[in-house]
Amino acid sequence: MKIQELADKAGLTPHTIRFYEKEGLLDSRHVRREENNYRTYSDEAFERLKLIKKFQGIGCSLAELKGILQEHDANTQTNEQVIEWICQKIKEIEGKKAEYDQMLETLNWMLEYRMALKNDPEKAHAMMTALHSIKP
Repeated sequence: MKIQELADKAGLTPHTIRFYEKEGLLDSRHVRREENNYRTYSDEAFERLKLIKKFQGIGCSLAELKGILQEHDANTQTNEQVIEWICQKIKEIEGKKAEYDQMLETLNWMLEYRMALKNDPEKAHAMMTALHSIKP
C-alpha cells in the first residue's frame, strides 16, 4: 500500500511514517522502494505502527521505543525481564500521576482563592493566612 493509504489506516500523517522509517522503527519488512523510488508498505507496517502507537500511549520515549522494538524483533527478553520493565513503567507513571495530582491541588487552591477574592474577601484573607502558617 502507498504511504497515504497507510497513514489514513493508521491514523497518522505520511510525515510521521517517514520519520519512523528514518529512525529505524520501520525496516525492509515494512517498506520497500519501487523502481520509481516510491515507498510501498506491507501489512506488517500497519501492525508495527499499531504497536508503536500502543507504546507511545503509555509514555514511551523514542529511545525506549527503539529498544523495545529491537528486543521485540530479536525476541531476546525473558518473560521475567518484560514483567520487570512493566513494573518499572508502572512506577514511573505513578510518580508522574503524583506530580500531576499535586499540580491539580495547587491549581484548585489558586482557583478557590481567586474566587474568594472576588466573592468573599474575608475567606480569601483566611486562606492566605493559613497558607503562610504552613511550614515548608
